[in-house]
Amino acid sequence: MTETPKMNHLIQQHILEHEMRLKHVDTLLERVQQGIPKTGGGDVAEQLASAQAERDKLAGRVEEYKQRPPGQWSEAEFENKGPMIVWDTLAQQLEKLVERMER
Repeated sequence: MTETPKMNHLIQQHILEHEMRLKHVDTLLERVQQGIPKTGGGDVAEQLASAQAERDKLAGRVEEYKQRPPGQWSEAEFENKGPMIVWDTLAQQLEKLVERMER
């Protein structure tokens, strides 16, 4: 795909959407980490480790997006909401964990 102002805007918007989700997930992870001493750990620590691994994988994708030259993007990538769904699913899992811990 050729580089155009519209394309550059779409790329930046796409990256920002991922970064916003990353920030939300990081906030939730921090809340879970702060709550572990109160709950005694156990399965929470295991769920936290799993969520952290998924977060790191998704964060790596964001870094790849930042490094990718504009000419290597395709319109299909902007229409593919799959990665956003993964972010949202991870955030929902963490939100449930936070709710459970903060009761």
